[in-house]
Amino acid sequence: MTKKILITLAGLLLLIGALASVKLLQFKTMFAAGADFAPPPEVVTTIEVKQDIWQPTLNAIGSVAAVQGVTLSAEEAGTVRRIAFESGATVRAGQLLVEFDVEVEQAQLRSAEASAELARANLARARELRPKNMMSQADLDAANAQAKQAEAQIDNYRAVIAKKTLYAPFAGRTGIRQINLGQFLNTGDPIVSLQSLDPVYVDFALPQQRLAQLKVGMTVQVATDAFPGQPFTGELSAINPEVELATRNVRLRATLANPQGLLRPGMFVTVAAELPETKPVLMIPATAVLYAPYGDSVFVVEEKKDEKTGVTGKVLNQRFVHLGRTRGDFVVVTSGLEVGQTLVTTGVFKLRNGMSVVVDNKLAPDFQFAPKPANS
Repeated sequence: MTKKILITLAGLLLLIGALASVKLLQFKTMFAAGADFAPPPEVVTTIEVKQDIWQPTLNAIGSVAAVQGVTLSAEEAGTVRRIAFESGATVRAGQLLVEFDVEVEQAQLRSAEASAELARANLARARELRPKNMMSQADLDAANAQAKQAEAQIDNYRAVIAKKTLYAPFAGRTGIRQINLGQFLNTGDPIVSLQSLDPVYVDFALPQQRLAQLKVGMTVQVATDAFPGQPFTGELSAINPEVELATRNVRLRATLANPQGLLRPGMFVTVAAELPETKPVLMIPATAVLYAPYGDSVFVVEEKKDEKTGVTGKVLNQRFVHLGRTRGDFVVVTSGLEVGQTLVTTGVFKLRNGMSVVVDNKLAPDFQFAPKPANS
């Protein structure tokens, strides 16, 4: 019985040893294959590093303001008798806009004119009688004062009538009228907005650190999402002499021609004030940069010969770079790259140094200085 058990144990040990040998051989073969395995090359898009002329700009957010813009209102209370303009119409300076009912004032004016005529006649008689000592000097002075008061009363009624006839103070475009025919208006009630649209102002602000770079007359580029792709060019026309205490910003004003009236007062715009100097820079797509806390880097595509196969292929060389200002889809590289090098432009987060790649630019993005997202 003991002999059978020993034989059985010996057989089991031989079987286990054989299985272990086979498994060890499989592991060795698998590790050897893994050591020789090379992952397939990654497909990437690339761009060649080129030198470009950089036009430095000072960027800000601004608002459009009319050179002349007011909300016309009633200077005297009265009833609207005539409306001589349409909402949104272009009017010239001095054009009649609104007439109020002035029948009462005209009647008062005629009464004042009659009183003035009588006062002038009394004054003339007093001047004839005074040299003959038939009238005292006091009576002559009183007649003179009455004549002047009568003339002043005429001027007063004429002024009231003039204030009840509203003319355009300058050429511009009217807004939506806020009155109706026959409506009674009190003093100060709004009638219509009048805005001069050509030229227009663009007001914006920049930090006080930029004050030394600013000069009246420098070119200003303006853009608005209301008219994407439509450029507006003007010049810096005014620099505020004081710095705002709360923000330490300097308020600025640019003047732009607006012949088509596209820019409207109150419109939100982006402003780029162009500095006079230009300098050559290296600009690359911002998507080519791998941003990291320890430093920003890019992947340069280089030719390298495989020592085993002797085949020359493309591999990645990761390089750390220093970045400058951005403009649209691009960013300036101040150090770390040279003109003519080839960079990977997309998908850099999944790449590593020394990786083999294949270049395919069929689906390369169209990088622009002024990108316009399709869903904006």
